[in-house]
Amino acid sequence: MASIYCCNECGTNLNLSTTHLFPPDFYFEAGNKGTLSFAMIDTAKFKLEKEDKIMPFFETVNYWGIQRNRTKIKCNSCGKLVGHVYDDGPPLTDSPGQFHFGPSQVIPRAPRYRFKTKALRITAET
Repeated sequence: MASIYCCNECGTNLNLSTTHLFPPDFYFEAGNKGTLSFAMIDTAKFKLEKEDKIMPFFETVNYWGIQRNRTKIKCNSCGKLVGHVYDDGPPLTDSPGQFHFGPSQVIPRAPRYRFKTKALRITAET
């Protein structure tokens, strides 16, 4: 049975398909708590905004912060933040990685569209 995913703020159908939904027990480096992760989205329904954030973290004189680059996903109708894009999806190649230790951060990965469950209104399709 398929579900309909709408924006919780304005009620717009976001056209998200359950066939592109990752299983809830699928492991991601960035975690998966309180979110739904999709492999593909309809880009006409969303605005994607780049975000470069530097969090100050003074451990030593030479190390002064953690930089996080990510992309915000906003509803195209109301502009509400509904999630983020992460690059920790499945590897795009079938390479075993350097020294056959498995895929690493160097191997390009598919994007993962991570939506906050609080930002979505989920109803069953009838």
